[in-house]
Amino acid sequence: MPTRSKPKKRKKTLVIVESPAKAKTIEKYLGRNYRVIASKGHIRDLPKSQMGIDFDDNYKPKYISIRGKGETIKELKSEAKKAKDVYLASDPDREGEAIAWHVAHALNLDDTAKNRVTFNEVTKDAVKNSFAHPRAIDMDTVNAQQARRILDRIVGYSLSPILWNKVKKGLSAGRVQSVALKLVIDREKEIKRFKPQEYWTIDAQFKQKAKTFKAQFWGSDGKKQELPNNEAVQAVLAKIDKKQPFEIANVVKRERRRQPAAPFTTSTMQQEANKRLNYRTRRTMSIAQQLYEGISLGKQGTVGLITYMRTDSKRTSPIAQAEAAKFLNEKYGKEYAAKGARHFKNQGAAQDAHEAIRPTSVYRTPESLKAALTPEQYRLYKLIWSRFVASEMTPAVYDTVRADIEQNGVLFRTTGSTMKFAGFTKVYDNQQEKNVELPELKAGDQVKLAKSDNKQHFTLPPARYTEASLVHALEENGVGRPSTYAPTIDTIQRRYYVKLEGKAIVPTELGEIVDDLIEQFFPDIVNIDFTAQLESDLDRVEEGKKNWVKVIDDYYHPFKKELDKADSEIQKVQIKDEPAGFNCDICGAPMVIKMGRYGKFYACSRFPDCRNTKAIVKKIGVTCPKCGKGDVVEKKSKRNRKFYGCSRYPECDFVSWDKPVNRTCPNDGHYLVEKKSKQGPVILCPNGDYKEEPREEVVAK
Repeated sequence: MPTRSKPKKRKKTLVIVESPAKAKTIEKYLGRNYRVIASKGHIRDLPKSQMGIDFDDNYKPKYISIRGKGETIKELKSEAKKAKDVYLASDPDREGEAIAWHVAHALNLDDTAKNRVTFNEVTKDAVKNSFAHPRAIDMDTVNAQQARRILDRIVGYSLSPILWNKVKKGLSAGRVQSVALKLVIDREKEIKRFKPQEYWTIDAQFKQKAKTFKAQFWGSDGKKQELPNNEAVQAVLAKIDKKQPFEIANVVKRERRRQPAAPFTTSTMQQEANKRLNYRTRRTMSIAQQLYEGISLGKQGTVGLITYMRTDSKRTSPIAQAEAAKFLNEKYGKEYAAKGARHFKNQGAAQDAHEAIRPTSVYRTPESLKAALTPEQYRLYKLIWSRFVASEMTPAVYDTVRADIEQNGVLFRTTGSTMKFAGFTKVYDNQQEKNVELPELKAGDQVKLAKSDNKQHFTLPPARYTEASLVHALEENGVGRPSTYAPTIDTIQRRYYVKLEGKAIVPTELGEIVDDLIEQFFPDIVNIDFTAQLESDLDRVEEGKKNWVKVIDDYYHPFKKELDKADSEIQKVQIKDEPAGFNCDICGAPMVIKMGRYGKFYACSRFPDCRNTKAIVKKIGVTCPKCGKGDVVEKKSKRNRKFYGCSRYPECDFVSWDKPVNRTCPNDGHYLVEKKSKQGPVILCPNGDYKEEPREEVVAK
């Protein structure tokens, strides 16, 4: 009897992506004839031990396998040998294109073959459609990434040794991070130079029959008038006869339409998540990556919930717009759905390769997914979903009224606004306008001045940058790209060039020293226009309109001259130790304040003979409310969050997230705390039975 031959095992098609989480999701979509594995990011890079660039051979990079990626590369090669075909499906941006190219080289694949697939969202339809239209690796995009990587290596590996030799070990400098640091320090200089300007306001309350309304002094004799001092205020008040009525001189009624904001780009998502959710930029990107790569939705399997999260485009696909219109008609009615496709204008040099960030389906509402998401994922997804849905809705409509109230040439003005139609604000409102209702006012009506209140104010200095406003400044100035904002801000904090005080980014002494050196000897690096032009040149490389070697050449030669000059002229910077004002409790020598990698600390002046060190704690001038012996000091948690504790810890375990004050509650004797609010600091009792109104920055007269 003849023996049966074993059936041949069918070769599978291999797909290589970046992330293991994405690999699992995509393998389910493609079915059993596909094997999907992850490269886990880059597998090749420039060596850490040397520059790794051949300056005599057109800046040829010397790529090596990244340490620790040996097993991954071995697995990729093994699976590629067994595969019927190999497809490269890394992320759809410059980094993703470069990863695909590096993988192709490592596996000896033909990089002109049509084996590159990209998708803007990790959904079944998007993934399958991408495999129906494979393409070759885009070498223009790869070269744009290579040029950026080489330039960053040249700058970083040239400047860092100078900083190590002249300032201290462990420092670094880079193209984008140096500009970010300069922005922070320039803002701090503005704040220090700022001189407050005095100005006054006159607020009035008028009465019409039983109704009262507020108005503000606007001007005299039909002209707008500023009030620079109290003399100007008294001159205005002298004209007013409090016994006589004021007349409504003019009433203007209008309808105002407020348009929705565009769907999120990387920058605007990071800004709004920072403002609304208090998420740091790196945290926002990490959560967005999870939502993009896929979340398990039970019977539905793993689904990518948002489109690719590194983009500076505001464009949305017609299919997504049509789905949003259908959803809005069903959920809210046709009056809430925008009439026709809405187009938002991209900013400056924005790349339009990817859509804006949006949900992969508006029918997956935040509430319907709440059980499947972590609280962090839910909050960010809700923000993205709401912003996109609102962008496809009709404007909010307000009825506005402006009235001028006059007596003896003195003019007060009042404005009112009431919502007539909610429009997009039914889903997402980034301004939270309040209705201000006025009584029915007509020209010629007479109203009575009930009271007036004149106040002295002083102009305030510009605010320090937050992570949100620094991202906005970088984007506005054309510095960096969506993928660079989070790591840039993270780097200047890790190097202790800046620190966070609440949400404010504050430069350190070390940051000021580094910025001063770079600005003095490498002015092009911190020149915003120069850096923005380089970003534009890299974009032109990606578009195939500029040669990447020439872009590097044009940048490198002037930089090399600055480098040679700096190496010989920069004097070693001595960061002097400050006296701490007390002696070492081990050897009795004076203690000093030293600058460390993570900030200042106390150390014995006899170092290295005595290695006694202590953390610097900031007293807030409050006696511990628990033990009554120690001082309340400001501390930082592992997550860099500020809290307050007793200086006698661990003997006393008093701790509070809110800043205690040196007073007790008049109702129950509990210590009071200071909390922040939009109006200013609020003093209240943690037990909730006492509260003082915020202190104003004005002085009432």
